[in-house]
Amino acid sequence: MIIIACLGNPGTKYRFNRHNCGFLTAYYLAEKNGADISKKQFNALTAKFRIAEKEVMLVLPQTYMNLSGESVSAALKYYDLDHSSLIVIHDELELPFGDIREKKGGGHKGHNGIRSIIASIGSADFARVRFGIGRPPSDKIPVASYVLSDFSPEEKTELEDCYEKASRLIEAFCIAK
Repeated sequence: MIIIACLGNPGTKYRFNRHNCGFLTAYYLAEKNGADISKKQFNALTAKFRIAEKEVMLVLPQTYMNLSGESVSAALKYYDLDHSSLIVIHDELELPFGDIREKKGGGHKGHNGIRSIIASIGSADFARVRFGIGRPPSDKIPVASYVLSDFSPEEKTELEDCYEKASRLIEAFCIAK
């Protein structure tokens, strides 16, 4: 099994925030693969389906971003998996909006969700799909406010393409696994 941890914050208040691109991508993947994200386990919403003949589980932590590692760690332990079976989808300030890239390992770069996962599973050596959201357009906008703001109307028109790019990276990971 492959765990796909999709980072975000629960609740309608945060639904289209930049910080929720992991959740938004999860709903795209679920719809594309005929899955329903409704099961509650590991203090998360989950869904199972297959990609490239591999069983995958979407895990959407409901702990808020800063405690994402609790849900991810619980899912890995339950299925007796290690970090090599984990993909994390998260927002990335250092990439321009719409740039979707994969990465293996590395630090947290100040991302509290990644920091929590690293602390909870004891390793930073896991696959990541980094969803570029860009930096705030002005130095006067604090990063925390920016990531918790909604995508602009222009950005929203491009989101489906971003989800599809992320989906292709995840499919390639599943094929290679």
